[in-house]
Amino acid sequence: MGQITRRGLTAAAAGALASAVTVGRAAAYGREERGSGGGREPQFRGMWLATVANRDWPSKPGLTAAEQRAELLAFLDTAVARRLNAVVFQVRPTADVLWPSRYEPWAEYLTGVQGRDPGWDPLGTAVREAHRRGLELHAWFNPYRVANHTDPTRLTPTHPARLHPEWVVPYGGKLYYNPGLPEVRRFVQDAMLDAVARYDIDAVHWDDYFYPYPVAGQVFDDAAAYERHGAGFPDRAAWRRDNIDRLVLETAERIERLNRRQGRRVRFGISPFAVWRNQATDPLGSETRAGVQTYDDLYADTRKWVREGWIDYIVPQVYWNIGFAAADYAKLVPWWADVVRGTGVNLYIGEALYKAGDPAQPAPWQDPAELSRHLTFDRDYPQVRGNVYFSAKEVAADRNGAMARVVADHYPSRVRPPR
Repeated sequence: MGQITRRGLTAAAAGALASAVTVGRAAAYGREERGSGGGREPQFRGMWLATVANRDWPSKPGLTAAEQRAELLAFLDTAVARRLNAVVFQVRPTADVLWPSRYEPWAEYLTGVQGRDPGWDPLGTAVREAHRRGLELHAWFNPYRVANHTDPTRLTPTHPARLHPEWVVPYGGKLYYNPGLPEVRRFVQDAMLDAVARYDIDAVHWDDYFYPYPVAGQVFDDAAAYERHGAGFPDRAAWRRDNIDRLVLETAERIERLNRRQGRRVRFGISPFAVWRNQATDPLGSETRAGVQTYDDLYADTRKWVREGWIDYIVPQVYWNIGFAAADYAKLVPWWADVVRGTGVNLYIGEALYKAGDPAQPAPWQDPAELSRHLTFDRDYPQVRGNVYFSAKEVAADRNGAMARVVADHYPSRVRPPR
């Protein structure tokens, strides 16, 4: 037997699977890539397609199935036109989903009514149509957010959060599942991995929400769960970090088992807030002065997940301009490059396209060349294997031409994503 990789497949089997996927989709790149000078390195070029609060898609709730489908396909076509190769599609925005699930209701952002069947399968369509266009489809899930309000009666009557109110914590005007309960951790994994088992997705993708971002004057009330499950930890913070560590590791292991069973290579990626810890807090931290640190405030030890090889890729949201004093793009990218060095974990940089041309943003974001400079900077760090843009609406509208500038300067042809 060949050497076991960190995802459990033998190296030979993993290579065979990757080759099969590459051959199956090669026609989507065809002459355009072969004519690009030969030997172009694979590069991840992605965009987030957000569904929460109808941020990107659908443009509003209650559109017909045909209208929703047309809007979705238009975004996939936009990705192709911008010479991207991956779409990160939010399929579980608020403990409701964009596929027919036996675990959770249909997302309210489709029809305006949580639990109402939209008359089609958005995730199934997205996977099929993305692959037809030579795009990877990464299914984006939010593990613990239940609702962007605190009224459980607004959830569908059969919602798991209503059937198990003891699982839910109100905080900061929202409802969350309690990460400190083992039964919650198991349930959210079951709910997310239902999509992995049933659809030909290319990756499971999480964003930056674990424990919620701190809200001044409010307490996340998990005292009872800590009392029940926190024995052996020095404090509640360490216990909370362990809860999130367990969610990451257990999910990675379950994806690995599904991959072996189905002969596939679904990957696992996470896109955290870009500051693990400030250097003033921890000598291993970045040269930043951020007001939020994922390790301390979200209880997400993002550096550990990379160093332990629990994930396949990481996309830190480096949503600041070059030279920004508190969190400089030019300080954070080298820090993350050092974190991933030697781990086998791919590093892609999350880019704040939504800031480009926004009059509320500082002067660097008014310059259409700012994002292009980011990619030029990244070239000096071979650990950076690509970039992901937030989000699809801005990729399409391109308020000040920043995306067009990136394409003109850095994407002369389509390339395959890293395998």
